[in-house]
Parts: sequence; structure tokens; C-alpha cells
Amino acid sequence: MDKKVIGLNLEHYDKALCGSIVGAASLFLPYAAKDGTSLSLAKTALSLPGEGKLTFFVCVVWVLVLTGVLSAICAIYSRFRTGVGSVKLCRNLQAINTLSFTLMLFVSKYVLTESGLLSGFLNRNLSFGYYLGLIASYFTLIRFMKTTKTDRGYILLTILGVIWLFPVLWILLTALRKEQGYYVGYFFPHALTFQNFVELFSHPSVLPFGRWWLNTVIVAVSACVVNTLIVLGTAYVLSRTRFAGRKPFMNILMIIGMFPGFMSLIAVYNILKGLGLNQSLMALIVVGAAGAAMGYHVTKGFFDTFPKALDEAAIIDGANRFQIFLHVILPLSKSIIVYTVLGTFLGAWSYYIFPSMLFGDKQSSYTAAVGLFWLTDMRRIETYYTQFAAGAVVVAVPIVILFIWLQQFYVDGLSGSVKG
Repeated sequence: MDKKVIGLNLEHYDKALCGSIVGAASLFLPYAAKDGTSLSLAKTALSLPGEGKLTFFVCVVWVLVLTGVLSAICAIYSRFRTGVGSVKLCRNLQAINTLSFTLMLFVSKYVLTESGLLSGFLNRNLSFGYYLGLIASYFTLIRFMKTTKTDRGYILLTILGVIWLFPVLWILLTALRKEQGYYVGYFFPHALTFQNFVELFSHPSVLPFGRWWLNTVIVAVSACVVNTLIVLGTAYVLSRTRFAGRKPFMNILMIIGMFPGFMSLIAVYNILKGLGLNQSLMALIVVGAAGAAMGYHVTKGFFDTFPKALDEAAIIDGANRFQIFLHVILPLSKSIIVYTVLGTFLGAWSYYIFPSMLFGDKQSSYTAAVGLFWLTDMRRIETYYTQFAAGAVVVAVPIVILFIWLQQFYVDGLSGSVKG
């Protein structure tokens, strides 16, 4: 294009126009083919029923078809009467079209089998028309974003966001799925129910999930308090004091921390068995506290940023080391305290390897992680899989709430840039 329009980079517009035309043409090419039957997206949209359980998915198909056609028409119009508003409209239509094309990858099986258009359809039966349209939609969207000088990073972030959220959505839908069984062959459940959550707590003699969840809370809260105090105390001593053997001690902790913890599991288990603590929640708390000091590095680095003048001024006023730590350092370290609390809580909440060996067959001591894995045993997975998914949601909710609430402090503590 030779014309110049303020706010637009028209060097990419012709490529976007070609992409939108190819995308619109793909709507009339074979989209799905099976057993000699071939359907285009346009033909599929015209053949779908407009009511019942398929209503939402019918809308997705129609939005895809309409935005594909309208985007091409708008792009052709803007080729001759170029304006910022019209090109941005093309970009927005193309963004909706791209999202719809991506969604069709997940809903095609449900749409085509439930509507009776193609029986036994699988995504491998998608034809070249769909993939041509999918590629063209992303290509066109990128070109329109370059034309309007919009950051293309949004596309990457959106794709990554969909990838990250997909397993979460799948677990949530499985937890709400009324049909039992491990594998059902489709993504969206035919019927939704909260019964799976109810059954988690309705039969404690068969499925004591409530006890497992309570055990997890006890271990996580106890470990959170004890380990945080140990980490803060160790980091303060190593940061603010100088004593013989300080550097060798730090080197030893660093070297030991380089070895994975499961290397010592058998030895630790035998020690706990000798003390009579095996198969008990106290064992988890004691083992966690015993190794907590090795996590001092980030906290020590945070304490190192405080000027020594703070300590000297407090000493002149008659404060001892403990008073300096309690009344001077800790009030300025709220962010790193929150970071340490969050890290220790998450670690204890989701710990599986050692508890699975420690508790053995004593179900009353299981934590949620061990109990949920027990539900996925090959003898129980067909019966309890949807309850397993519901339990995973129940376990994840407190972590999500805690992380969202403390996220700001978490970032501040990790960077060590905010004090007080």
C-alpha cells in the first residue's frame, strides 16, 4: 500500500487481507471427514439444531463462520477506504475468529457427535480445511496487530494462558461430571453435578477424605509456624553475627541442600521407627523442622540488605540481639516473612513422597496428597476417579486463595526490594 495513515503500519495490511480471504475460504472447504461423509464449517453451522444442550456450541460455530466472513468483507472494504477505526474493527473480528477456531479443536467432537452429523468422530478426523483456517486465522491476526501497532505478545500470553488453564478446567469439569469412570472419550460432560463433592465427605468409613484434609491442615499449619521461625532465626544469625565456623557451616548447609531429600528417606524412616514416631503426623512435622534451616538463603540475602547502623543504634540504646531481631528487623521484614510462610505452607500442603512411605497402610494418618493418590490405584480408579478430581479441587482452593491474597507480598519478598 502506498497510502499513509497515522497510527497504522500499512506494510502488513495486504498480507492480512490475503490471510482473511484464505480464512473465509476455508469455511467452505472440508472441515471434518469420516466414513465418506465430508462437512465444511459453513455446512455444519447450517445443519446444527438451535436448541437443547448444544446451544452454546452452536453459537461457537456460528460466531466462527460469521466472524470469518465479516473479517474478510471488512478487510476488503478497508483496502479501499483505509481508516484506523475500520482496521481495528478487522483486528477485533479476527481475534474473535481466532479464538473460535481454537475452541473448535476442543468442541468439535461434542458438536458433531451430539448433533448426529458424524458418529464416532475424533479430532484425527478433522480435515485440511480446519487446519488451513486455524493457521490462516493466527497469521491474519498477527498481521492485523502489526498493522495497528498492537503488541503481538498478547497472542503468546493468550496461548500460554489457555495451555496453563486447560488442565485446571479439565479437572474442574471432571469433578462436576455426573458420568462415572476414568475415561469417557469427551471433554465436556453430558451432565453436571455436585454429588462428587458431597460423596467426598459422606462416607468417612469408606472414603475418609475429611480426615485426610484435616491432617493436611494440621501438618501444613504446624510446619508453616515452626519452619518459618527456624528459617528466620537461622538467616538472622548467619546474616548479622560473626562466629567461628560460620562460613564452613554455611558451606555444609549448601552442599547438603544440593542432594535430593529422598536419598535419605530410608534412613530417616528407620530413625523415626526407632523413636516410635512412624505412621504419625508428628513425624512429618519433626522431619520438616529438622531440615528447615537449609532454606535460609533467600531470607539471609534479604537481611543482608539492612544497614548495620540499625543494629548499632539499637545496641547503643541497650537492646540485645534478640530484642534487635524482634523489635527492629522483623517489623521491617513483613514481605520476606510472608514469602517464607507461603513457601513452607505450600511445601507441607502438597508433600507426597515421604508421607506415602511413612504412613504405609494407616489410612487415618494419610494427608490429602497420599489419600488422593490412593484413589487412583488401578483397583479403585474407575469407581473413585470423579471423587479424586473433586478432592483435587477441594485441596487446590485454599492454596489459590492464599496465593492470591499474599501474591503482592510474595513478589516483594522474592525481590527483596520492599521493607516495611
